Formats: sequence, C-alpha cells, structure tokens
Amino acid sequence: MLLVFDIGNTNTVMGIYDGAKLMKEWRLTSRKQTSDEVGFMMLGLLSSAGIDKGDVEGAVFGSVVPSLDKMFRDGIREYIGVECLRVSAKMDMGLKIRMKNPTGIGADRLLNAAAGIKKYGTPLIIVDLGTAITFDVISEDGAYLGGVIAPGMELGMESLFSRTAKLPQTELAAPEKIIGGNTIEAIQSGIVYGTAGMTEKMIEGINRELGTKCRVVATGGHAPLIAKLCSSIDCVDQWLTLDGLRICYERNSGGKER
Repeated sequence: MLLVFDIGNTNTVMGIYDGAKLMKEWRLTSRKQTSDEVGFMMLGLLSSAGIDKGDVEGAVFGSVVPSLDKMFRDGIREYIGVECLRVSAKMDMGLKIRMKNPTGIGADRLLNAAAGIKKYGTPLIIVDLGTAITFDVISEDGAYLGGVIAPGMELGMESLFSRTAKLPQTELAAPEKIIGGNTIEAIQSGIVYGTAGMTEKMIEGINRELGTKCRVVATGGHAPLIAKLCSSIDCVDQWLTLDGLRICYERNSGGKER
C-alpha cells in the first residue's frame, strides 16, 4: 500500500492506496507538530481504517508549507517505517512544462496536472478551490502552459472580518438570492457568487486565448460549492491531487528526487 499526503496552507489531505484504488482519505488541519505527534496520528488513522502499518510499502507527499515537511518525513520514517518521497518540479511527472520558471510551480499544481491529463485528457483546465484559487491550463498536446492564482474564499472572508469591525463572521454558503436580505446574506453572496463569477470569467478567457473549449475539472475543499454555480465546470474530483501523488510515486519509484 502507498501512503500519500498533500500539505496545504489550511488543510493536509492524506490518503492510502492499494494499487490504483484509493482505500481511505482524511482531511486534516495543517499545523506545526512534533514528529512523534505526526507518527501517533498516522498510526491512529491507519488503525481506524483497519490498515496495519506493515502493509504500507511506500509514502510520498507534496507540500506548499516547507516548515511542515521535516516533521512529516521524520514521523513517517520513525513510526510507519518507510522513507517518504517529496515531490519537486525536478521529478518526472510525465508533463511537458512550457513556463519561464518551472521550478517555481507549486507541487499541488503539478500533481493536479499530471492526474488531470491521465484521467480526463486534453485540453484541460483544472480549478483548485482551496486557500488560494488556481487555474492550471493544459494544452491539447499535453503541455502545462501556466495559469492563474487568486485569493481563495476563506482568505477573502478573513480579510473582510479583520478590517471591518462591525461585520459578523459567517459560514461559507450560497444564499438563495444574489441580493442579500441581511448583512450575513450580503457577505455570503459577495464571497460565494463573486467567486463563481470570477471562475466563469477566467474559464471563458482561457478558452478564448487558446482558441478552443477545454474540459474543466474542479478540485479542492470548496469545489462542490462553486461547481453547483458554474455551468463551465464539467465535473468535480475531490481527490485529484492524491491521484497525482500516486502517479508521481509510480513514475519515480526509485525514491530519489531528480
């Protein structure tokens, strides 16, 4: 079995694969811990899923939070007993990258692209709706062209509350109408429908620049919410990044970064 995890700014998503089948997944809060805490957490999660640590033959992770990398690597080595491969832009992803500075691309974006091409074909737009909102663009011949990065809904909400003393905190949900009947609905409308509108406009612009209509896949924690409001999104794949980690590990199974 293969242990995979994607360390994000807000959440760490972890999964366990048996071959190409995702057996179980977990969404955890990203926070600083000791390697012992990570190890005990991993053992507890595997045990709750009925998986013995001895069945885990490998591990791989992608991260956009370098300060958390060592604790995960050490915790997995000490408590699960396997070395953990860290994804980097230098590794074989099966991607042609047409960007000025490919080493600056976040691991999660490369993983999404690698999995997206294999699962959905090309041309393709991948919209990742998490702490940040990213649009990754794959050409018809399977090349990663670049994309767009925008603040995510939670960042927008936090910024609004931190700079406006009288506005109440509220959950991220779509109100029934765009015109909010009260302050909470007005905030929800601005954040949620505003994000949906931006998403539609970005997809429209990307398709226009490429001169073709791309298939659009949404992933990330807020993908189900926004996909309901965007006719341009063809499907939601919550675990696309995890599939990318598995694919990356299979292509670099020697366990060495290149």
